[in-house]
Amino acid sequence: MSFLTRDPGRAKDPAPRGPNNIFKFSERRRPGRFQNPTLIVAWNEDAGKLSPNVVDYINAKLGAQSFCEVEPMGFFSLEGVAIEDDTAQFPEGKFYRFERNDLVTFKGSEPQYERYRFLNALSDLAQHYCRIKELYTIGGTISPIAHTSPRKVLAVFNQPEIREELSGYGLNNMNWQGPPAISSFLLWIAQRRAIPGVSLWTEIPFYLAPGEDLQATKKTLAFFDKRFDLALDLAELDEEIRQQNARLDQLRQDDPEIDRYIGMLESRLSLSGEEQLGLTKKVTEALEEKD
Repeated sequence: MSFLTRDPGRAKDPAPRGPNNIFKFSERRRPGRFQNPTLIVAWNEDAGKLSPNVVDYINAKLGAQSFCEVEPMGFFSLEGVAIEDDTAQFPEGKFYRFERNDLVTFKGSEPQYERYRFLNALSDLAQHYCRIKELYTIGGTISPIAHTSPRKVLAVFNQPEIREELSGYGLNNMNWQGPPAISSFLLWIAQRRAIPGVSLWTEIPFYLAPGEDLQATKKTLAFFDKRFDLALDLAELDEEIRQQNARLDQLRQDDPEIDRYIGMLESRLSLSGEEQLGLTKKVTEALEEKD
């Protein structure tokens, strides 16, 4: 899937121009300090925790420093804030920079209100302050595959040129019918600004969607590692993947019904809605026992 665009030219204003000044900076950097970086966008709410896990891994390995955050007022309801580990989980969105100066990441909560204003403000800062040259968004797409199956990375492109440039990276064109995700709106806004953009969607087995899919995380990281020569040590994920698979193997041994369900998926057979719910519930409980 792709969007076609024409180049209306880039604005030259170096200052961030988010509507109503919605950003709070922890540091100001001269525009020249950014070397036309790539922006990678992750949303906290994602299947298999794919999107936040990928950006958290990159941030940790490359020594990210936050330089700007989004003020939540007007975009989120602050009533009924979730509590996790006795800590209030307020919605947030932060931009991170790296010493290499050619990469910027953003990780945040999806806005509940005024999405168009939020995404335009985010794009203003990325374009005029960071002077990004291209944009990537990350998302997990729920799939009826087994966890033993290889993960595909599907992609939506907003320009034919970047689709051609990435033709050797093993990406698969995505065909989707349904309501657009927030990443689709951001890709459309980037298109209108003549910013090349790609929305990556890595397959997540449906029964791993409520928890973590570490194999999908590694698959997505491998793409960015190859694309941007990040020199990430992805072998660190192998032991975590092995442990997750071992727990699932044990569940299959202990529960013949679960083994049958997963075997059907491995044979590309469909499960009923009730069977899917049962498999998801038991897998989630089994994986949560490690905590």
